[in-house]
This record gives sequence, structure tokens and C-alpha cells, in this order.
Amino acid sequence: MSQTITPAAIRKTLEVRATPAKAFQVFTAGIDRWWPKTHTIGKAPLKQAVIEPRAGGRWYGVDVEGGEDDWGEVLAWEPPGRLLLAWRINGEWACDPSVHTEVEVIFTDLGAGRCRVDFEHRDLANLGKGAETAAASMDNGWGSILDLYKTAAES
Repeated sequence: MSQTITPAAIRKTLEVRATPAKAFQVFTAGIDRWWPKTHTIGKAPLKQAVIEPRAGGRWYGVDVEGGEDDWGEVLAWEPPGRLLLAWRINGEWACDPSVHTEVEVIFTDLGAGRCRVDFEHRDLANLGKGAETAAASMDNGWGSILDLYKTAAES
């Protein structure tokens, strides 16, 4: 009998000293302020990270040579409360349009200029070959990346 291990969804929750509107804006339009330049799938170094501000928009990186590397697309754009992104990067860290995992971010008002940010990257079994290793790496990676986001949102 063989067993298949399905990677669990990555869930992170943080409190941010910012209104939901500001937290949403920094996560989306401000992604290039906090996304690490080391985190790209392109052949050339990352110059800019972009999330287009609409459902159906692209989520991608622009490299220093002007090339664009698709990371996914915007599935739901509901400012200031919710963002849902398709992640189209497979377990071998390459864009694959057939891969579909989801990154959902919920921004909840806590009053007094603070909000809770609930982050979930789910359906990680869909990453394909290398899914378990990639999911384990992503768990730590998302923690570090969200720390950078929090710093940007609070500045």
C-alpha cells in the first residue's frame, strides 16, 4: 500500500499597525517595497514585483533586463478586505500555467489604526513534482516575506 502525503496549507496571521486600506495598498500596489529581490523565478535578477489592481490582472516580476516572469494572476480584488491570487509556480520553481495554488489574504479591521492580516497559501499538492520540498521551503519563506511586508505596512 502506498500513501500520498499532501502538503498542508501555509497559514500565517499577523497584526499590523495600519488600517485595512493601507495594509491592502502596501500588500498590492506597494509589493515592490517589501518583496525580496532574491525571490524570483527569472534568469536575471528581479527589478520589480507587480500585482495588477483588478480581478484578472497579472502577478509577475520584471527583471533587470526588462523581461517579465509570470507568477500568477489576481482571482479576486476586493479592497480593502480581501485579495485572492493564483500562484502558477510549480514545485521546481518555474512558471507553469497548468499549476493552480491559491494565495488568499484577508485584512480585518481591529480598530485604532490596526488590522489583522490572515494569509493562506493552499492547494500545495498541485505544485507537482517537488511539491513537498517546495511547500516546506515556502512555509519558512512566507514567514520571512510577511515580516518584510509588516515592516513596510507599518512605516
